[in-house]
Amino acid sequence: MFRVRDEYRRSQVAIAALFCFLGFQYATWVSRIPALKTRLDLSEAELGLLLMVCGAGAAVSFPLVAVLTKRLGSRRLALVSALCLGLVLLALAITPNYPVTLLIVCCDGIAVGCLNVAMNAQAAALEVKYRRTTMARMHATFSAGSLFAALLASGVTTVSSALIAHFGTATALLALLVLVTRNGLLTEDQKPATETESSERKRRGGLTLPTRVTIWMGLAMAFGTVTEGAMNDWSALYLKDVVNAAAELAPMGIAVVSVMMVLARVFADGWRTRWGDARIVRAGSALAGAGLALALLVGGVVPTLLGFACVGLGIAAVTPCVYVAAARQGSDALALVAAMGTTGLLAGPAMIGFIASGTSLVWGMGAVAASALVVSLCTTRIRFPALADA
Repeated sequence: MFRVRDEYRRSQVAIAALFCFLGFQYATWVSRIPALKTRLDLSEAELGLLLMVCGAGAAVSFPLVAVLTKRLGSRRLALVSALCLGLVLLALAITPNYPVTLLIVCCDGIAVGCLNVAMNAQAAALEVKYRRTTMARMHATFSAGSLFAALLASGVTTVSSALIAHFGTATALLALLVLVTRNGLLTEDQKPATETESSERKRRGGLTLPTRVTIWMGLAMAFGTVTEGAMNDWSALYLKDVVNAAAELAPMGIAVVSVMMVLARVFADGWRTRWGDARIVRAGSALAGAGLALALLVGGVVPTLLGFACVGLGIAAVTPCVYVAAARQGSDALALVAAMGTTGLLAGPAMIGFIASGTSLVWGMGAVAASALVVSLCTTRIRFPALADA
């Protein structure tokens, strides 16, 4: 009994280190975008393209990820992609010009897509092997890694503005995280739900098409990440321009959403064990949509912040639970769902911007509320696995 518990804890820590790794790596270079912009003398359009290329690399990586997962397994894929992401940081520190930087950032996006799928496959397999919910805590660890990266960036830049000093320190810390993962990652991936595959999978000319369930999962993930991404990008502006909050209160929108998401993910695994993934996701996304919509109708700083809190609390468990369900469908489904999530994260803020420019930011935020409600509707078509099903 104690041996099983120790093995579970060792694997849990190792996989959590992967989530922390990804959050830390991405937030590290993103936090230095102003320095990269100045060093390479980029225009606003060139900077926008740089960010788009990173996201596009992650979004289009899913065919490659599916193949690599089958050939290497999630454990090897995680370690290889982690190595690539560490090298990306060092390359960004010494990049000589804009075209090379575009190539480096595109590689970063592809490696992010690989690690994202690999680490979620590991976490899903951990839940199946030990019959314990842990995915939500893993995603909370990702958020913690991003927070630590922001703190490190602030600390290092007070000593030196050189990118090589910052990214070199970050790469050393990433190497330590990889050492933590070395002996704890699972060697076998979760097998797909063969019954579902045989009944729903369709083949045309040798090409494996996604099942209906996989498409619903992808839509749920896409609209869920639209909600997350839009709240991060537009909440502060909404408080300032629409609610007329004081300048010092405007950043509280992002803070409220982020804190509620981290707290919810810390406790969400217990909720999943008690009530099941389906209830948590459907009720949570409905709470996010309804709470934000009500806040938009009422107006005022306090109601708006309460509405933002509802979004953070309600949407937090969507991504972890959908990843678990997708992992049961196999590596192809997991890769596709992850890619759609990345696409939603990229498209969400831009979509809200287009709506706001054509109407107003109130209608733009209304679209965010609608996205959360769409998640709830999509998940009625998904059969979320219980631990007993594994």
